[in-house]
Amino acid sequence: MTVKFHIPGIYSHFYLNVNLINLVHNRPEMFREGVEIASVYGTFPPAIWNGGRSFNEYVSLQDCRNIISHYNGRKVPVRFTFTNPMLEKRHLDDEFCNELCRMAENDMNEIIVFMPMLEEYIRKKYPKFKFTSTTCKQIEDADKLREELEKDYHYVVLDYNWNNHFDFLESIPHKEKCEFLVNAICRAHCPMRGKHYQFEGKQQIYINEVLPIAGESALFGRVTISGAGDDGLENDFVCPFNTSIESGMKEETYISPDAIYEKYVPMGFSNFKIEGRTATDEEALGEYIKYMVRPEYADEVREKMQPYLLR
Repeated sequence: MTVKFHIPGIYSHFYLNVNLINLVHNRPEMFREGVEIASVYGTFPPAIWNGGRSFNEYVSLQDCRNIISHYNGRKVPVRFTFTNPMLEKRHLDDEFCNELCRMAENDMNEIIVFMPMLEEYIRKKYPKFKFTSTTCKQIEDADKLREELEKDYHYVVLDYNWNNHFDFLESIPHKEKCEFLVNAICRAHCPMRGKHYQFEGKQQIYINEVLPIAGESALFGRVTISGAGDDGLENDFVCPFNTSIESGMKEETYISPDAIYEKYVPMGFSNFKIEGRTATDEEALGEYIKYMVRPEYADEVREKMQPYLLR
């Protein structure tokens, strides 16, 4: 069975991701059996529809077009994280996000969705996209999850609190549509999770609508947005729990590389999401190696990827 990985950072890890995709294609023996890069998820700043994490950078539409072309030319879909839970109807007309949809709409690329209002809008206006139901919905009710799996979604990213409930996982339908977030950095059943998503959504709207762009982006460059955070908005939410890749490995929601190949794949699951849009390239590479690379090739892959680490 193919083991499909959905990796972070359409833009934030662009160099790293493209060269990893090339390496999987050119040196498959260095990777675990069946490994495939099934998509790269994220968005281009400062897309107001973006959710889960907020970004105060700016990417020109021409750069967006070029980056999408790089991925699609390697037969890898991009998945836009259009999961902002704080959107209003007026935001549907956002020109930047609509232009992203126009340039990316084909039978390959995908949208990760949360709000029904935005999902309905994109489905009607850009029908060629495939749609994924986000883990941000926090579906912890078994019956509601089964209902979600019956809907017209290409994939459903399960709430990570289901990750190691094997009796339940064995019983659910449409295993081919299930996607697991393997390395969540948040604590299990985090009581602040919903509020955190709301904060990130408000922050993205603020960055998009209020702050001026500092310059003009160039491909592979990084242009920030002036004054981001200067109004103190970042202090509106403070998570009291530690959030890091290392601490996440101690949570009951963590899925180890061996578990993927020894438990989940034999059960019929094949889709696995690696967290890390706001991680450094070095941290993201560490997760890629851990989950996808054969241990005997870990050092060689790390050496080959070093020239492509930007931050």
